[in-house]
Amino acid sequence: MAMDQTPDEPRDAPQPAGHAVIGRLGLGIAAAIVAADQATKAVLRAHVALHDDLVVIPGLLNLTHVRNTGAAFGLLNSVQFPFKAQIIAVVATLALVGIAAYAARLAPGQRLARVGLALILGGAVGNLVDRVAVGYVLDFVDVYWGTVHFWVFNVADSAITIGVGVMMFDMLGLGSHVPKTV
Repeated sequence: MAMDQTPDEPRDAPQPAGHAVIGRLGLGIAAAIVAADQATKAVLRAHVALHDDLVVIPGLLNLTHVRNTGAAFGLLNSVQFPFKAQIIAVVATLALVGIAAYAARLAPGQRLARVGLALILGGAVGNLVDRVAVGYVLDFVDVYWGTVHFWVFNVADSAITIGVGVMMFDMLGLGSHVPKTV
C-alpha cells in the first residue's frame, strides 16, 4: 500500500492533479514521436541531398530535403540576426516549460488532453533536438497540388498539429464521457 493511500482506497485510485504531468502513456507517446522523428530525419539526411526531391506520389507528395532555420512554418527562415539558432531554441524550451506547467494542472481523468499534450511534447522535443544539435530543423514532407506547395514539414510537425487538434477536441468536450442522468 502506498504511503498516501488509505486502507479503503483502491490501488488504482486517481492521483491528485499534477501527480504525473502526462503519465507513463504520455511519456511513451512523446518518446515514440521523438524516436520516429529523429529516425526519419536520419534516413533523409543519408539518402536525399539538400534541396533534392524524391517523388513518392507524382503531383501530390515528394520527400524534399530542406532546412528550416526559422520558427514554425518557416517564419524568420530568411531573416538573419545574431544568435538566431540559440534564441529560437530558448523560445522552444520555454514553450516546453509552458506545456509542462499546463499539463501539471490537468485533472487525472483528462486523458484526451494528456494524449494531445504528449503529441505536442514529442514534436516539440523532436524539433528542439535538431535546433540544438545542428542549428536548424530538417523538413521533408512536401505535399502539393499542381504548382501549389504547402509548407514542407516533418514527423514532429505532424505530431504537434495532431496534438493541437486533439486538445481542441478535448476543449470542446468531444472526448468526454459525461454520465447521463435519468
